[in-house]
Formats: sequence, structure tokens, C-alpha cells
Amino acid sequence: MVFRGPGTRLHLQAAGVSGPLALRRDGDDATARFTLTAGNVAAVVLTSDADDAPAPPPLSAEAISAELQACRTFWHAWLRSCTYRGRWRDIVHRSAITLKLLTYAPTGAPIAALTMGLPEQVGGERNWDYRFTWVRDASLSVKALIDLGFVEEAAAFRRWLLDRLAAGGTASGEPLQIMYRIDGEPHLTEVVLDHLEGYAGSRPVRAGNAAADQIQLDIYGEASDALAQTRDMGGIKGWQAYAAVLDWLADHWDRPDEGIWETRGGRQDFTFSRLMTWVAFERGIHLASTFARPADIDRWREVRDTVFAQIVERGWNADKQAFVQHYATDVLDASLLLMPRVGFVSPVDPLWLSTLDAMDRELVSDSLVYRYNPEASPDGLRGSEGTFNLCSFLYVEALARAGKPQQARYAFDKMLTYANHVGLFAEEIGPSGEQLGNFPQAFTHLALIAAALALDEQLDRTEGSGADG
Repeated sequence: MVFRGPGTRLHLQAAGVSGPLALRRDGDDATARFTLTAGNVAAVVLTSDADDAPAPPPLSAEAISAELQACRTFWHAWLRSCTYRGRWRDIVHRSAITLKLLTYAPTGAPIAALTMGLPEQVGGERNWDYRFTWVRDASLSVKALIDLGFVEEAAAFRRWLLDRLAAGGTASGEPLQIMYRIDGEPHLTEVVLDHLEGYAGSRPVRAGNAAADQIQLDIYGEASDALAQTRDMGGIKGWQAYAAVLDWLADHWDRPDEGIWETRGGRQDFTFSRLMTWVAFERGIHLASTFARPADIDRWREVRDTVFAQIVERGWNADKQAFVQHYATDVLDASLLLMPRVGFVSPVDPLWLSTLDAMDRELVSDSLVYRYNPEASPDGLRGSEGTFNLCSFLYVEALARAGKPQQARYAFDKMLTYANHVGLFAEEIGPSGEQLGNFPQAFTHLALIAAALALDEQLDRTEGSGADG
């Protein structure tokens, strides 16, 4: 059975014990009827190709069984490179496999999720296309894989990232933009598909992503952090392109942007964007020194320290006793849970512990974490959303690093109960425990890995000393 679209075909095939099975149209469904006994195998395969490509060969159950075994063999061999030996090996392996499967092998570019249009609120308008490579998500995904010992994926993404830095020509007009197609194309025109009613009536259904031309200054920090994970900085031209971007950022960092959550409610001086600007220069200085590369280190150090002072002065809210979402608000933001991980603040600094306590009061609901309060900080969109899985796992990591392993373990184990039957997560958890948003979500799985690593480390330390956190 063949489904045809503009320039594309989908071939649906089925095979049983005696060979190919006939598929028949039954209204809007395709059906095949067959009987299996113990030991028999049947298979259904969906193949996508160009409309002028040769049709796929007929199926046989034996051939499909052989391919399935080859697939198992590949993944078992790939997982042998994993260095993780902790308490949650199965779910960490599942998350690593998910990040690998979300990566486009020819370029090394990971996408944010496999789907488009799955809503953050059923029936609402928060429906996006996540089938692109976000610099932020991809950089954090690569770090998670490196932490597990998978270095080849990191090297491939580094090459892709340096190519983007050298290429320019962004839709935003900045040296780097927040997302690209997997082949590196920067223009991601967003269109509304009016003929589709959306998942459970969740409209509009969007293809493409208009956020591609937003200004989000945090991406320079994530890109620098990804490059700093490697032992090989690459070629001379790659370094020159990277250093030129940091020189540009030294003159353009102090301005409002749309922030990590891609709000469509106007630009602000987001604290997280400043935090990652600090990371950009801190990692750049490290790279230049480590690899003896030419750079205006004195200028980079001056900007780094200026950003640090600004965050402490303007990002801290005395009334809340916490670092806040942006300089003109007292709203909290769970993205700042990354502050200890990136090295801006000690995980036991009194200012950070006070911020963590404030988040616990305002953003945490039964160990699940909202990214911010859209009613208190309007983001330009109608409706609400669920708790954000990335933030819930970042919360676990922050608790563990703050010396609260038992609280962290409770939150981690509770989060794991929301995975589906094969250990996968979407973007959010709804009020009834349902998964919301695009699926499976790289952000969620990379944060799960980081949380497991941090929690294992703290539990090992605590159990070894006999202490109880």
C-alpha cells in the first residue's frame, strides 16, 4: 500500500510466515488479517522514499527477523562504550539510546524531538515543531553523552557547530542562531496547517519554527560549553571563527532578548541569558589557554567579570532572596537551576541555597517543577502548561549537589514513574500525570542522565561516610 505526498511516498508492507500479506483499505484504515501460532513471526514495515525512487523489495518475515537481530547487536555493542555503572543503569541507557536516535548521522546534529504539533496543553495553542537542531539542546545533549563516555557523537557535533559558526548567513542576522535544520540550513519558515485539526483539537498546527530568528544570547554559552568538553579544538579556521564570535559578543552581550523559553511576549534582560554569556567567555578563556590559541583574553576576562557583577547586582532580588527570571521582575525561573552546574556559583553558596528554597516554595509541586509562572510573567501565549520535565530533573541535580541526596532521590524516583512503558519522556507532565508536548524530548533525557550522575555521586559520598542527607 502506497501513500503519496509532494515529492514523497510512504510504503506500508506486511509479511507473515508464508510471505507478503495483502493490505486492504478499510475506510481510513489499512488492515491485514493473519493467524500466528507459537514461534511464528509477522512484521509490518513503513518505508519513506522519494516519489521517483525504486519501490522497496517484498518483505519476508525471515529478513525482518534478521534485521531486528542486527539492530539489537548494534545497540548492545554501542552501549559497551558507556562508562556509567550507577544505580539507574537501565533508564540511563534508554536515555542515551534516545539521544543517539535523535541525532542525524550524516551531520552529527541532534534534534529536539521527533514530532511536531503535540500540545503543551490539550486544546491549546502551545503547539510547536521540534524537528530541528537547537544549539542549546544539542550542546547539552552532547555533554550528557560525553559524561557517559560516548565521544564520537561529541566530535561529530563539534564539527557541525564549528561549521555553523564559520558559515554565518543566519535568519536572525546574528553570528549564530538558536536553531537550524539538520543539514545546517538556517531558514525555518513557520506555516500554519489549517487543514489539520491538531492532536485532540489542539490548534493551530505549525510546521517550521518562527522562533529561529529570535535573539537568544544564551546560545553562545551553550556552544562554548560544548566545545570546552572536547580534547581537540579542531582546525585553525574553526578556532578563528569561534574567537571572532566571542569578539563580537564582547560588544553585543548587554541587550534584551527573548530568553531560553522563546517567549513571544517581548524581550527582557533575562538572567539566564547573562549567565550563559558569562559561560561563553569563561569557556573561551579556558579553551584559548588550554590549546594555546590566539585570543583577546584580557578583553574576554574583562567582559566575563562585568557580566558576573551585573548578574549579582541586578539578577538578585532582595525581597525574594533569590536570583530571578529577568532584571525587571521578581518571578522565579527554573532555568537558573543550571547556575551551579556551569560553575557560576557553588552548589552550597548561601545565595544559591536561598534561591533553591524559593524555587521549592513557588515552582515545585510534589517534586515536579514548573519552568516559571506565565500568569506572573506573561509570555505572549494563551493557556497554561504542565510541569517541565527538564526542570524537574535539573531540580534533582541541584538538590543532590546541594547535599540533599534523600530529597533528591525521592524526586528522581517519582519522576521515573511518569516515563512510558519503554522509559521515554515527552516535554511536560500534565495535571493527571499524562505526557504533554513533543516526544521523545532530548531536553528531558539529557537532564535525566545528568541527574542520575549527580545523585549517584552524592549517594556514594553519603553512604561511604555514613551521613544522611
